[in-house]
Amino acid sequence: MSDGVGRGAVRETNRAQLAEFLKSRRARITPGEVGVLPGPRRRTPGLRREEVAQLSGVGITWYTWLEQGRPINASVQVLDAVSRTLRLDSAERAHLYRLAGLPTVPATAVAEAAIPPGVPLILEQLDPLPAVLVSPKFDVLAHNDAYRRLFPCFTDNVLRRVFMTPDCCNPYAHNADDLRRMVAYLRGAYAKHVDDPAWQSLVNGLRTDSPAFATLWASNDVAVPISLIKEARHLAVGTITMHLTNLSLPLIDGAWMQVFTPVDEVQGARLSALLAMTDEQRRAACAAHDRQWHSVS
Repeated sequence: MSDGVGRGAVRETNRAQLAEFLKSRRARITPGEVGVLPGPRRRTPGLRREEVAQLSGVGITWYTWLEQGRPINASVQVLDAVSRTLRLDSAERAHLYRLAGLPTVPATAVAEAAIPPGVPLILEQLDPLPAVLVSPKFDVLAHNDAYRRLFPCFTDNVLRRVFMTPDCCNPYAHNADDLRRMVAYLRGAYAKHVDDPAWQSLVNGLRTDSPAFATLWASNDVAVPISLIKEARHLAVGTITMHLTNLSLPLIDGAWMQVFTPVDEVQGARLSALLAMTDEQRRAACAAHDRQWHSVS
């Protein structure tokens, strides 16, 4: 009973906040910005409720009830239309969806254009520590040179590379807990992107191509990135044990930064030796492995 009362109170509070939010967004837009003639008797500098309704293609009564915080249902399509009329940015749009109680909140798009200009500089300054910026579906958005040298093939989609690279030459040791945790994080993030074709393509492709991924995906575990000990492997120097520190980046929805730090001086020396090699020396070790184990001439 108390849970029901609690949920009801939350919904009532959200509706009240929704009403205030819509009023504030409506008040900041002048009629001229949306091609509406102000008229001689206009007393408010912003848009009227009926104007928002008309421009959004929704009923005046329905929009009035929405802005009054009444318990009505709002669809994704209708809120999208209202968002466009009120010129909401991605953060405001997500806030509107949450207050309206929709089960899936559209997430801010993660794209290279959205990366704050200071982030690549931060990654560069972290060198010689390998560091990378990863999207919620494990796309590599930016990285420094130390990361490229340690993980030369992991500069597109980390998750797909992890599951599709043979264990013998996989930079990520196939630790069962690590793999489970990665898929669990993807599962948690996927809930915000179920209608996104790019996400569907990634998940369906991995389920088809990797039995290990398919099994972990079917478990329905969810998680968030955490800091842990990670064994990174390179054929030129062997295994390097490092602290993997995950840092969230609120400016890019769902993205996080990974920084790899050797656990001690011995591991640090091994990383330094790898970074001191030329690209040719590092590639030679990989080529020798391929010739011996993968029939590559």
